[in-house]
Amino acid sequence: MGLFDKIKEGLKKTRENVSGSITQMLNSFTKIDEELFEELEELLIMGDVGVTTAQHICDELREKIKEKGITEPSVIMDEIKEIVAHMLGGDNGLNLDTKPSVILVIGVNGAGKTTAIGKMAAMLKAEGKSVILGAADTFRAAAIEQLETWAERAGVPIIKRPEGSDPASVIFETISAAKSRGSDIIICDTAGRLQNKKNLMDELAKIARIIDRELPDCSKEILLVLDATTGQNAVNQAREFKATADITGIVLNKLDGTAKGGVVLAIKEDLNLPVKFIGVGEQIDDLQPFDAGDFAEALFDAERDENTYIESENTEEENE
Repeated sequence: MGLFDKIKEGLKKTRENVSGSITQMLNSFTKIDEELFEELEELLIMGDVGVTTAQHICDELREKIKEKGITEPSVIMDEIKEIVAHMLGGDNGLNLDTKPSVILVIGVNGAGKTTAIGKMAAMLKAEGKSVILGAADTFRAAAIEQLETWAERAGVPIIKRPEGSDPASVIFETISAAKSRGSDIIICDTAGRLQNKKNLMDELAKIARIIDRELPDCSKEILLVLDATTGQNAVNQAREFKATADITGIVLNKLDGTAKGGVVLAIKEDLNLPVKFIGVGEQIDDLQPFDAGDFAEALFDAERDENTYIESENTEEENE
């Protein structure tokens, strides 16, 4: 299965929920009027893109329809696809220009933080980078054990200390190991305890001081891992973390298990945070770099799904 096919398959539930509903709605209209826009906005909101984002898409669509003189509802989907791709565009790649560079990963328990780190490490290693992991989420022993398992799967070294150790000391040891081994990238797991934002802020500030002291001017990414299945709660979570940490990007996990993938748009529109990776499956290679064009294409490719469904029905009838 190719890269685009993986993304398309991973977005199947969201596509059926969002673009499938929009396609049905557009097919029921013979002209473009305000009622159409009202129904479109409602469907977008129901698809978890958020109220502000839904209004933005509809406003942009009105402008495009007026500018291009579009009169047929059936051609609107391509315009929506173009608007979404443009909204999600920008710098979605990792900025890792120094050796070593540092990636700090934060997120609440259950969001898939540890698995995201393991998959990211495997991906970067496959690109020829030497990667080292730091198990700085010392709040839970299980987090350390899980990260160790993923380090073995990815085939990368890990620096760890016992549960309850100072996270900043783990970061220091990981940086020291990276320097001595000539590692390209350091990926560190960190605790994400939103219930006590002051502790989290103090902890991240201490970690930042260690990095700045030991690796001045290094490239640094702070990635927040979110669970796509929580929909708008993921946006609220991102808002809380953004108030505490200098987040540079989002890793949106579990897109394959939800119809709420439209939350990607809300995150970018409401919080101006780029999505760097999306998780579209359980396998080690199912964490994919985010591409705005591919995402929009896969999200609104309902017609191909419909054609596949028709072909499947015809085949069944022939077999009978």
